[in-house]
Amino acid sequence: MAKANELIKELDSLKNPQKAKILAWFFKTGKGQYGEGDIFLGLTVPLQRSVARKYYKDLPLPEIKKFLQSKIHEHRFTALEILVMKFEAAAEPEKKQIFNFYLLNSTRVNNWDLVDTSAPYIVGEYLTDRPRQILHKLTRSENLWQRRIAIVATYAFIRRDDFYETLQIAKILLPDSHDLIHKAVGWMLREVGKRDSQVLRDFLRQNYAQIPRVTLRYAIEKFSVAERKKYLAGKF
Repeated sequence: MAKANELIKELDSLKNPQKAKILAWFFKTGKGQYGEGDIFLGLTVPLQRSVARKYYKDLPLPEIKKFLQSKIHEHRFTALEILVMKFEAAAEPEKKQIFNFYLLNSTRVNNWDLVDTSAPYIVGEYLTDRPRQILHKLTRSENLWQRRIAIVATYAFIRRDDFYETLQIAKILLPDSHDLIHKAVGWMLREVGKRDSQVLRDFLRQNYAQIPRVTLRYAIEKFSVAERKKYLAGKF
């Protein structure tokens, strides 16, 4: 508990009220928005990662859970950075424990930056050589963040030139109503395209009618200007 208190005090000592206001606007914390109720200290990502490196060896999972329950965004972000660092340093039995802990607390990974900084490096990495049914369960969750975890976690597979799960989950999520899912799917498709542009082109042609505009724009971002215009016009 002493280490947890030290971490809280250190994060609080670094707060920047002016930047906190900007972040609260950027992460949509207003009434009815996806980040409603989130409170910011105004810390940068590099600063939080630097702090996390100081504490990750000594902060146990029960204390990390308390940070994930916090309404303060940087408490949750730093806790997830610590969790990623623990996972990377862990032996096999502990990796499974961290993976399960992450899933049990996944509804507290509840903003897009929190998902993106953790899902590929815990969920994705753990599942690279294991059955992946859990991702399809998350894909069909009513919880926005669990759906984003499902698609973003596949970044770990993409980096190994394994695209199957990404394409399967992307197709399921194409009808999703939320902009943050549209963007995440487009991002992962773009990453596939950076590895194999033909796989991406085939997916776009086969599913073009169902692809949201935002998803398409993200997916084709690395195409030439001329080719982007063709895809946006449906002439390819």
